[in-house]
Amino acid sequence: MDAVQSSKLCDGIDAPRWMFWKRRRYVVVLLAFLGCMVMYTMRVTLSIAIVAMTENRTVSRGNDTVEYVQAFDWSSSVRGHVLSSFFYGYLVTQVPAGVLANRFGATNIVGTGLGITAVLTLLTPLSAYGGVGWLIVNRVLQGMAQGVTIPCLHIVWSKWAPPNERSRMVLFTFAGVFVGTIISMTLTGFVAKLWSWESAFYIFGTAGCVWFVAWFAVVRQSPECDRFITLREKEFILKSLGIVEGVPEKIEHPWKGILTSKAVYATIVAGFCQSWGFYNMLTQMPSFLRDALHFEVQSSGSISALPYAAMGIALSIAGYLADWFQIRNILTTTQVRRNFNCLSFITQAAFMTTGALILRAVPTIICITVAIAMGAFAWSGYGVNALDLSPTSAGVIMGIVNSVSTLAGIIAPVVTGLLTSNKTADEWRLVFYITAGVNMVGFVVYWFWASGELQPWSIEVQERKRVENGGDKKGFDNRLSVED
Repeated sequence: MDAVQSSKLCDGIDAPRWMFWKRRRYVVVLLAFLGCMVMYTMRVTLSIAIVAMTENRTVSRGNDTVEYVQAFDWSSSVRGHVLSSFFYGYLVTQVPAGVLANRFGATNIVGTGLGITAVLTLLTPLSAYGGVGWLIVNRVLQGMAQGVTIPCLHIVWSKWAPPNERSRMVLFTFAGVFVGTIISMTLTGFVAKLWSWESAFYIFGTAGCVWFVAWFAVVRQSPECDRFITLREKEFILKSLGIVEGVPEKIEHPWKGILTSKAVYATIVAGFCQSWGFYNMLTQMPSFLRDALHFEVQSSGSISALPYAAMGIALSIAGYLADWFQIRNILTTTQVRRNFNCLSFITQAAFMTTGALILRAVPTIICITVAIAMGAFAWSGYGVNALDLSPTSAGVIMGIVNSVSTLAGIIAPVVTGLLTSNKTADEWRLVFYITAGVNMVGFVVYWFWASGELQPWSIEVQERKRVENGGDKKGFDNRLSVED
């Protein structure tokens, strides 16, 4: 059932939308949001802490003797490898995440992955003092644990999100990414200066453990498994998704269709191009602010959080507009995904180029903030697209997309570290120009290849499953729409 059809259904709950606790699917959304938030506090902390870990610190030794020491004497290249090591592990578990979710349940995999990350975050200071090799091993393992999260959350939404709420629910969940980034970037520098850089890892690791307990206590695999959901809400969700209650769902992934689909490849390329700039700024912006604009570690952390605060706000706007345009029949799903995604890419390229040309504190920070914030519209394009193309295979598709996107997270920080070995303004300008060029590649590919419609290879599998379960093809709701 498409967004227009599902908007005509009612969940039967006599309560305003802001009373989220009255609707079980919104409780799941909130906990997923908090999960993404703690996930990114744990992921981003090292990007800020590494500045404090490698800068000269004044230490008094008695008799008025003052020494300038570094906790870790790491070169720019070594720091680049440390920051990118997370993505080595992150790459490994993306595609297997969908298979694991089908076997053990998507919610179980999400919770376990972030629980493991929390424990490893608590162990990060010990790993760092053990040597750079142990720190890299720790970050690789964290990457493996977090790698299952995004694909499995797409599987969660394939069971919980009605089509007419899909963009809003998915993007609100992922707004937690930016709230977590803001919290981490703001607090890590402050905590490092007030107490120690180690304290930040202990704080965010503990928060991850608390979330782990709450997730397993509240969230279930699907509406059918949740004993606290109302009958009307359960029927509303299942009917809007075209799911027959009580019929066992056997997942079958049309691999040939997935691997030969231009629409899937458009999503893959868009994910890589968006991730190049996103991860590069996420890991390198504190260093950029210090090297090119001469900010101190405490202020660089706070300023680094500004673009992600803007993106968190933009996500809410983009998600609402994407659903609104579809429900009102102003734009087709394909047009929404394509226009939002490509508007994002061309705007990001323009502002990254402008920021590089100016390279003065206030104007450059404004340009970076606008560029990163506009990434929200890309997320309402490629970030939701897998659920449009094939809801039952969305986890696998997003696993592939994130695998390729993770390559950007591996390559970009290393390239930036190599290009900025002398820490000059011209070196950082080149980093920005490369990012703008990558955005334009994503613009072209997504514009010509993207689709927002249920794909024929997905329809074929679902129709066959329906017949096997005693239904007929005529009753199949998720029919293929005519693309623009």
